[in-house]
Amino acid sequence: MEIISTSDLPSYHVLIVAGGQGSRLGGELPKQYLKIGNNIVINQSIGMFSSCITLTCVIHPEHTSLYHDAVQPRMWLRPPVQGGRERRDSVRNGLNDLKNHLKADDILLIHDAARPFVSPADICAVIREAARTGAATLAQPVCDTLRHQDGHTIDRSNVWAIQTPQAFRFSLICKAHDRADPVTSYTDDSAMVAALGHPVSFVSGSQENFKITTAEDLRFARMLVSAAMETRTGSGYDVHAFRSDAATHIRLCGVDVPHDRGIDAHSDGDVGLHALTDALLSTVAAGDIGSHFPPSDPQWKNADSALFLRKAVHLVAAQQGRLVHLDVTIVCERPKVGPYREAMQARIAEICGLPPARVSIKATTSEKLGFTGREEGIVAQALATVEFPRS
Repeated sequence: MEIISTSDLPSYHVLIVAGGQGSRLGGELPKQYLKIGNNIVINQSIGMFSSCITLTCVIHPEHTSLYHDAVQPRMWLRPPVQGGRERRDSVRNGLNDLKNHLKADDILLIHDAARPFVSPADICAVIREAARTGAATLAQPVCDTLRHQDGHTIDRSNVWAIQTPQAFRFSLICKAHDRADPVTSYTDDSAMVAALGHPVSFVSGSQENFKITTAEDLRFARMLVSAAMETRTGSGYDVHAFRSDAATHIRLCGVDVPHDRGIDAHSDGDVGLHALTDALLSTVAAGDIGSHFPPSDPQWKNADSALFLRKAVHLVAAQQGRLVHLDVTIVCERPKVGPYREAMQARIAEICGLPPARVSIKATTSEKLGFTGREEGIVAQALATVEFPRS
């Protein structure tokens, strides 16, 4: 399994187009809301972009309930935007919604919700190319013989099948939509940019990045998901001492819990999220939290530990890992965890893009024994279960 380096990856935003009715596939549900394995098409597509700054989905006005039932909350996920009559109208609505949030030189990826198998490597490649040239799209050279119905063979040299995501500087894609000929039928956003006279770079993509359009496509998607997977389990442990001075709360599993003593730590001292971060890092053999966020680095002073956990989630996603279950055990005499358990589950679920039912929070005491029994500190242990494609 390929390990993807993202250390030099420019920051980026994502717009996922999910406003279609999927009429060519048939059935009661639009294709983006169908199940593939244990996931939903649109939710899997969203999960492929875990390293983005923000992600916005454009959905059909009648699909709000379907969307909220299918998509798990994530830290980087913005509220959905209503789509328009045609795909270009939906993208324009999304661009208009982002105009007060993105800068002119920001990189925006536009992706079809019905392409749930785009690889992290291809995402990184198209981002880097767009940062260099301003506009890039994933595409595949056509390899099959092309023959017209009248019998003549079509020259396939320099013919490419266009995919998504397509990546653009934000000002450029906005300009392309603003100046697009209203009577021309553009099948994708790169065609609008090309119509401006701005070249669009082609980045070679993968055959697995196909668009689910027909019933046969859906069967193939389900076959891919059911391919052999391996399960890895990672563990994490963290401990912090309580300070002697008075306080009002501590941060625990992403939630502020009332307590009369603070945590002695460089960051926010969240032992739950620290242990969980290490557990996820261990599933990809990526060291520990200190190697990624050293306490000697002043930028992490009082940092929200949700940033650390999200980084670990991204590293797992970069190796095409799928989070299955997360488990945290907290050991302390005080504070009491029970009243805040559901809020902790919801917060971790939001950070990691999981249903709360797949996040377990437990608490116990040490029966007054040891430093936790003397209320000198607090401990967290964590387990993470993750599925990866078998290498």
